[in-house]
Amino acid sequence: MLQLKMQSRKMKTDFVVIPAYNEGKRIGPVLKEVLAINKNVIVVDDGSRDSTEKEVLKHKVFFLKHIINMGKGAALKTGVDYALKQGAKRIVVMDSDGQHQASEIPKFFAALEKNDIVFGYRVARKNMPAVLRFGNWFINFITYVMYGLKLKDTQSGYRAFTNTAYRKVRWDAQDYSMESEMIANAGKHKLKYTEIPIATIYGNKYKGTTVIDGIKIVLRMVWWRLSR
Repeated sequence: MLQLKMQSRKMKTDFVVIPAYNEGKRIGPVLKEVLAINKNVIVVDDGSRDSTEKEVLKHKVFFLKHIINMGKGAALKTGVDYALKQGAKRIVVMDSDGQHQASEIPKFFAALEKNDIVFGYRVARKNMPAVLRFGNWFINFITYVMYGLKLKDTQSGYRAFTNTAYRKVRWDAQDYSMESEMIANAGKHKLKYTEIPIATIYGNKYKGTTVIDGIKIVLRMVWWRLSR
Protein backbone atom coordinates (compact mmCIF):
# COMPACT_ATOMS: atom_id res chain seq x y z
CA MET A 1 0.00 0.00 0.00
CA LEU A 2 1.08 3.57 -0.58
CA GLN A 3 0.38 6.67 1.41
CA LEU A 4 1.08 10.12 0.01
CA LYS A 5 1.64 13.38 1.83
CA MET A 6 2.69 16.35 -0.25
CA GLN A 7 3.57 19.93 0.44
CA SER A 8 2.76 22.19 -2.49
CA ARG A 9 5.52 24.03 -4.35
CA LYS A 10 6.25 25.52 -7.73
CA MET A 11 7.06 22.71 -10.15
CA LYS A 12 10.41 22.44 -11.89
CA THR A 13 11.88 19.73 -14.03
CA ASP A 14 14.91 18.57 -11.98
CA PHE A 15 14.10 16.11 -9.19
CA VAL A 16 16.02 14.21 -6.54
CA VAL A 17 14.55 10.88 -5.39
CA ILE A 18 15.64 9.36 -2.08
CA PRO A 19 14.48 5.96 -0.76
CA ALA A 20 14.64 5.59 3.01
CA TYR A 21 14.32 2.70 5.45
CA ASN A 22 14.82 3.28 9.18
CA GLU A 23 17.04 6.33 8.63
CA GLY A 24 15.43 8.61 11.21
CA LYS A 25 18.79 9.45 12.78
CA ARG A 26 20.48 10.37 9.49
CA ILE A 27 17.95 11.63 6.98
CA GLY A 28 17.36 15.09 8.50
CA PRO A 29 20.84 16.47 7.71
CA VAL A 30 20.73 14.76 4.31
CA LEU A 31 17.51 16.55 3.34
CA LYS A 32 18.79 19.89 4.61
CA GLU A 33 21.83 19.60 2.35
CA VAL A 34 19.87 18.35 -0.67
CA LEU A 35 17.24 21.09 -0.40
CA ALA A 36 19.98 23.69 -0.42
CA ILE A 37 20.91 22.39 -3.88
CA ASN A 38 17.58 21.36 -5.39
CA LYS A 39 14.06 22.17 -4.18
CA ASN A 40 12.19 19.27 -5.79
CA VAL A 41 12.90 16.31 -3.54
CA ILE A 42 10.89 13.10 -3.26
CA VAL A 43 11.41 10.81 -0.27
CA VAL A 44 9.94 7.32 -0.26
CA ASP A 45 9.73 5.81 3.21
CA ASP A 46 9.92 2.07 2.59
CA GLY A 47 7.98 0.86 5.61
CA SER A 48 10.25 2.34 8.28
CA ARG A 49 9.52 1.52 11.92
CA ASP A 50 11.53 4.37 13.41
CA SER A 51 11.25 8.18 13.26
CA THR A 52 11.98 8.44 9.51
CA GLU A 53 8.55 9.84 8.62
CA LYS A 54 8.63 12.34 11.48
CA GLU A 55 12.05 13.63 10.43
CA VAL A 56 11.17 13.84 6.74
CA LEU A 57 7.99 15.81 7.37
CA LYS A 58 10.04 18.56 9.02
CA HIS A 59 11.21 19.46 5.52
CA LYS A 60 9.41 20.78 2.44
CA VAL A 61 9.60 17.66 0.31
CA PHE A 62 7.25 15.29 -1.46
CA PHE A 63 6.70 12.35 0.91
CA LEU A 64 5.49 8.91 -0.14
CA LYS A 65 5.24 5.93 2.16
CA HIS A 66 5.08 2.17 1.69
CA ILE A 67 3.07 0.65 4.53
CA ILE A 68 5.38 -2.39 4.51
CA ASN A 69 9.04 -2.74 3.58
CA MET A 70 9.23 -3.66 -0.11
CA GLY A 71 12.91 -3.14 -0.92
CA LYS A 72 15.10 -0.41 -2.39
CA GLY A 73 14.16 -1.21 -5.98
CA ALA A 74 10.47 -0.89 -5.22
CA ALA A 75 10.95 2.34 -3.27
CA LEU A 76 13.02 3.97 -6.01
CA LYS A 77 10.53 2.97 -8.68
CA THR A 78 7.68 4.45 -6.64
CA GLY A 79 9.60 7.70 -6.29
CA VAL A 80 10.75 8.05 -9.88
CA ASP A 81 7.33 7.11 -11.27
CA TYR A 82 5.87 9.89 -9.15
CA ALA A 83 8.55 12.33 -10.30
CA LEU A 84 7.57 11.75 -13.91
CA LYS A 85 3.92 12.43 -13.04
CA GLN A 86 5.08 15.78 -11.67
CA GLY A 87 6.77 16.66 -14.95
CA ALA A 88 10.34 15.66 -14.12
CA LYS A 89 12.74 15.69 -17.06
CA ARG A 90 15.94 14.89 -15.16
CA ILE A 91 16.21 12.77 -12.01
CA VAL A 92 19.04 12.13 -9.55
CA VAL A 93 18.70 9.15 -7.20
CA MET A 94 20.75 8.91 -4.03
CA ASP A 95 20.85 7.17 -0.65
CA SER A 96 19.37 8.50 2.57
CA ASP A 97 22.07 7.49 5.05
CA GLY A 98 24.50 10.34 4.44
CA GLN A 99 27.07 8.40 2.43
CA HIS A 100 26.46 10.56 -0.64
CA GLN A 101 27.37 14.24 -0.72
CA ALA A 102 24.53 16.49 -1.88
CA SER A 103 27.06 19.02 -3.16
CA GLU A 104 27.72 16.67 -6.08
CA ILE A 105 24.13 16.77 -7.39
CA PRO A 106 24.90 19.60 -9.88
CA LYS A 107 27.65 17.44 -11.42
CA PHE A 108 25.09 14.77 -12.25
CA PHE A 109 22.67 17.21 -13.84
CA ALA A 110 25.52 18.79 -15.82
CA ALA A 111 26.61 15.39 -17.11
CA LEU A 112 23.06 14.70 -18.33
CA GLU A 113 23.41 17.54 -20.81
CA LYS A 114 25.24 15.15 -23.15
CA ASN A 115 24.20 11.74 -21.78
CA ASP A 116 21.09 9.65 -21.14
CA ILE A 117 22.31 8.21 -17.85
CA VAL A 118 25.11 9.05 -15.41
CA PHE A 119 26.73 6.67 -12.92
CA GLY A 120 28.65 7.80 -9.86
CA TYR A 121 31.67 5.70 -8.99
CA ARG A 122 33.29 5.40 -5.59
CA VAL A 123 37.04 5.46 -5.20
CA ALA A 124 37.98 2.08 -3.71
CA ARG A 125 38.92 2.38 -0.06
CA LYS A 126 42.15 0.76 1.11
CA ASN A 127 40.39 -0.82 4.08
CA MET A 128 37.72 -2.47 1.91
CA PRO A 129 38.02 -6.27 2.42
CA ALA A 130 39.87 -7.92 -0.49
CA VAL A 131 37.02 -10.37 -1.14
CA LEU A 132 34.55 -7.50 -1.54
CA ARG A 133 36.96 -5.57 -3.75
CA PHE A 134 37.30 -8.65 -5.96
CA GLY A 135 33.53 -9.16 -5.98
CA ASN A 136 32.93 -5.62 -7.19
CA TRP A 137 35.59 -6.01 -9.87
CA PHE A 138 34.03 -9.29 -11.04
CA ILE A 139 30.54 -7.79 -11.32
CA ASN A 140 32.00 -4.86 -13.28
CA PHE A 141 33.74 -7.34 -15.61
CA ILE A 142 30.60 -9.41 -16.19
CA THR A 143 28.65 -6.22 -16.87
CA TYR A 144 31.09 -5.25 -19.62
CA VAL A 145 31.15 -8.72 -21.19
CA MET A 146 27.37 -9.12 -21.24
CA TYR A 147 26.11 -5.60 -21.80
CA GLY A 148 28.99 -3.57 -23.18
CA LEU A 149 29.00 -0.97 -20.41
CA LYS A 150 32.47 -0.39 -19.04
CA LEU A 151 31.88 0.86 -15.50
CA LYS A 152 34.18 1.30 -12.53
CA ASP A 153 31.40 0.81 -9.98
CA THR A 154 28.24 -1.01 -10.96
CA GLN A 155 26.85 -1.06 -7.41
CA SER A 156 26.89 2.64 -6.56
CA GLY A 157 23.41 3.98 -5.86
CA TYR A 158 24.24 7.59 -6.79
CA ARG A 159 22.93 7.99 -10.35
CA ALA A 160 21.01 10.26 -12.69
CA PHE A 161 18.96 9.84 -15.84
CA THR A 162 16.55 11.65 -18.11
CA ASN A 163 12.84 10.90 -18.12
CA THR A 164 13.21 9.26 -21.54
CA ALA A 165 16.06 7.07 -20.34
CA TYR A 166 14.11 6.01 -17.25
CA ARG A 167 11.31 4.61 -19.38
CA LYS A 168 13.93 2.36 -21.01
CA VAL A 169 15.82 1.30 -17.89
CA ARG A 170 12.81 0.93 -15.58
CA TRP A 171 13.44 -2.20 -13.52
CA ASP A 172 11.35 -5.04 -12.09
CA ALA A 173 13.66 -6.01 -9.21
CA GLN A 174 12.48 -4.86 -5.79
CA ASP A 175 15.80 -5.27 -3.98
CA TYR A 176 19.36 -3.97 -4.48
CA SER A 177 19.77 -5.91 -7.73
CA MET A 178 17.74 -3.15 -9.39
CA GLU A 179 21.03 -1.28 -9.84
CA SER A 180 22.36 -4.07 -12.04
CA GLU A 181 19.05 -4.47 -13.87
CA MET A 182 19.13 -0.75 -14.66
CA ILE A 183 22.55 -1.23 -16.24
CA ALA A 184 21.37 -4.28 -18.17
CA ASN A 185 18.47 -2.29 -19.60
CA ALA A 186 20.75 0.64 -20.43
CA GLY A 187 23.00 -1.72 -22.38
CA LYS A 188 20.08 -3.32 -24.17
CA HIS A 189 18.84 0.07 -25.37
CA LYS A 190 22.38 1.34 -26.08
CA LEU A 191 21.90 4.45 -24.01
CA LYS A 192 24.63 7.05 -23.96
CA TYR A 193 26.27 7.02 -20.55
CA THR A 194 29.14 8.41 -18.54
CA GLU A 195 30.68 8.06 -15.07
CA ILE A 196 31.69 10.70 -12.58
CA PRO A 197 33.74 10.22 -9.40
CA ILE A 198 31.94 10.66 -6.10
CA ALA A 199 33.07 10.91 -2.52
CA THR A 200 31.52 8.34 -0.20
CA ILE A 201 31.28 8.70 3.56
CA TYR A 202 30.60 5.61 5.66
CA GLY A 203 29.30 6.36 9.16
CA ASN A 204 29.71 2.80 10.36
CA LYS A 205 31.59 -0.23 9.06
CA TYR A 206 31.96 -0.83 5.33
CA LYS A 207 28.60 -1.09 3.59
CA GLY A 208 28.54 -2.83 0.25
CA THR A 209 27.61 -5.86 -1.78
CA THR A 210 28.29 -9.09 0.11
CA VAL A 211 29.62 -12.25 -1.54
CA ILE A 212 26.12 -13.77 -1.53
CA ASP A 213 24.65 -10.58 -2.97
CA GLY A 214 27.30 -10.63 -5.69
CA ILE A 215 26.53 -14.22 -6.67
CA LYS A 216 22.82 -13.44 -6.89
CA ILE A 217 23.48 -10.34 -8.98
CA VAL A 218 25.69 -12.21 -11.46
CA LEU A 219 23.13 -15.01 -11.83
CA ARG A 220 20.38 -12.48 -12.47
CA MET A 221 22.53 -10.68 -15.02
CA VAL A 222 22.98 -13.95 -16.90
CA TRP A 223 19.23 -14.55 -16.76
CA TRP A 224 18.43 -11.04 -18.00
CA ARG A 225 20.87 -11.51 -20.87
CA LEU A 226 19.33 -14.83 -21.92
CA SER A 227 15.69 -13.86 -21.46
CA ARG A 228 15.58 -10.41 -23.11
